Amino acid sequence: MKKELPHIILSSLNVMETEMIISFEIKLNLLDGNKLLLQLNKRNNQGKKLVFPVKTKKIKNSHALMEAEIDLEKNKIFFSEIDVLDVYIIINNGKSESKYRLKSKNEPLEFKLYIYESLGKTVYPYTTNKYNLSFKTIRNGIIARVSEVHLDREGLLSFSGYVINTQQKNEINPKRYLVVTNHDSELMEEMPLRILDTKEFQKDYSLYYYSGEMFLPKYIQTDGLEFFRFYIKETYEKDTKIIEKYSPRVQVSPFEDISHEALIYIKGLKRKIIVKQTKSKKFLSTKIYVYNRRREWNSQIKIKLKKWKNKKMLKRIYKVLFKLTSMLPVKKNTVIFESFLGKQYSDNPRALYEYMKENYPNYKLYWSVDKRYLHNFEGKNVEVVKRFSIKWMFVMARANYWVSNSRLPLWIPKPRNTKYIQTWHGTPLKKLAADMDEVHMPGTDTIKYKENFLKESSKWDYLISPNSYSSEIFERAFDFRKKMIESGYPRNDVLYRDNSNEKIEELKVQFKLPSDKKIILYAPTWRDNQFYGRGKYKFNLELDLPLMREQLGDEYIVVLRMHYLVAENFDLTPYEGFAYDFSNYEDIRELYLISDFLVTDYSSVFFDYANLRKPMIFYVYDIEEYRDKLRGFYFDFEKKAPGPLVKTTKEVIGAIKVAELEGLSVDFENFYKRFCYLECGKSSERVWKEVLKGDINS
Repeated sequence: MKKELPHIILSSLNVMETEMIISFEIKLNLLDGNKLLLQLNKRNNQGKKLVFPVKTKKIKNSHALMEAEIDLEKNKIFFSEIDVLDVYIIINNGKSESKYRLKSKNEPLEFKLYIYESLGKTVYPYTTNKYNLSFKTIRNGIIARVSEVHLDREGLLSFSGYVINTQQKNEINPKRYLVVTNHDSELMEEMPLRILDTKEFQKDYSLYYYSGEMFLPKYIQTDGLEFFRFYIKETYEKDTKIIEKYSPRVQVSPFEDISHEALIYIKGLKRKIIVKQTKSKKFLSTKIYVYNRRREWNSQIKIKLKKWKNKKMLKRIYKVLFKLTSMLPVKKNTVIFESFLGKQYSDNPRALYEYMKENYPNYKLYWSVDKRYLHNFEGKNVEVVKRFSIKWMFVMARANYWVSNSRLPLWIPKPRNTKYIQTWHGTPLKKLAADMDEVHMPGTDTIKYKENFLKESSKWDYLISPNSYSSEIFERAFDFRKKMIESGYPRNDVLYRDNSNEKIEELKVQFKLPSDKKIILYAPTWRDNQFYGRGKYKFNLELDLPLMREQLGDEYIVVLRMHYLVAENFDLTPYEGFAYDFSNYEDIRELYLISDFLVTDYSSVFFDYANLRKPMIFYVYDIEEYRDKLRGFYFDFEKKAPGPLVKTTKEVIGAIKVAELEGLSVDFENFYKRFCYLECGKSSERVWKEVLKGDINS
């Protein structure tokens, strides 16, 4: 059967001296009476976009050929930021807009670069795994690709490809090498490349084709798993010195299939060699291991099962099995806990678990854990079940109680005899669920988000509230109509139980933090519109750490604690001894105890931290956008915040020095009486007494 042409598909892409022309075909039924625009969206900096007019070039059969011109010099600032640009076609009928990704044909787009020499940046098009057209901006340098690979039965790896150097021109005596490292980045080989052809390329930058060979058995060092990675190295003369430049890892050209396998004997052992491209970045990679037929079969079965698990049919089957299992008699002495989608042993569920473990030994307690985060539960002496496993299904479907602080997947049905205790995870400052005017999160829209949220909240039997202010908001925003337990937050019990000098010193030793320095805890929230993908949010560290170290380093250290949805890993090596990243430390309550100041923004952490009666500073450099566009606030945060609001690092430093002298803000006591009046270390007890009231097992 002939495959139908997509609604909108790239026809050609041409880069001129200062502009780019994108031509595409579109079905006539999408064109009729509508206005078309081409839009470039920055993937990692949501909200930044460029829109260009589109004109009709030709009508043919059922499609029209359209064209958009992009002035690359006029828009150089937009293109110069290192990021990915996704290409969309916007169709406007006067009443509403539809948005389509522009698909590219199955052909390479390799030599369509645009080089901003003065900015040191290069823009180039590429095709995603779903054949969508995108652009990437990178720093000028070496772009290395492999286009052909061959592996023979003896283990000889032959390859060829091309390299573009967008950074240097008019090189003297250039030499080119293939650099091979193992998975520990140790150098294995550095071999000269055979240069097949060299050409001038865009403003005299170099383009050359190469080939090479590598006899893989020569480099086997152990009987374990071996990986090889590939880079290009260039050397040339400049001012009587030898300059060396390295490429990023060599990538496979788009639409090339370079997968090869071979079974060979090396040092008396039968080994399997796999040459392939990595899944996400398409890097050239070689994997070698001792071959075992039974293990190989088991591995293939697991791979096929994993692929099968990802299919919608399995979800339907699992859901049916879950419903059938839930018809079995409920296990009345069973409780299953989950914190932040199974990623952590933390927050309100942890506090409720610890209280129940100590006071209700006749209950069977489980933790629902995402298998990727099992390491967070090691050494905790808790019984875990892997999320969505067969065992998890039987435990969840028959448990007497579910305890969670975030939403469960919507497709999971709640058994009739199970009680669902939703603890939530913060006193609300930002607008929630049905109260939100607009939703800017990936993978959803405002209507869909609200509908799904309210479907989930309809399953809750109990909802824990830290104060009457929260209860009123929760009832409306979650459309919650069952039992509200106004108890204070269980997670804050420890702030009353363990707030002693002895415990704080013990924690500092455990965290390997200096005991003679005061601690500034920086704990900001995430931004709905800055993300890498669903559930993975981008965060730009706006604190000027060098300035803070210069001004405060003699007396203070900084501990960073990002929100669990933030995907960043910060390199704090330059600030060793001053800045520490504790984002992966699961339970923030112990970081509260050891800190002397809290610096935050719109995160609900400040409601909890107030229990310690320590100074707080609000670093709100983007408050106008956050307040007016992203979320909005439930109360006048700018007037009622229990600490100063600042917008620069200099102001953060100044506020810390003032707080050191003056202590808490004048508004603190009113804030404490409104939001912390229930907290006294007894919240977990209050919750379980209410939930288990009448339970014969309690």
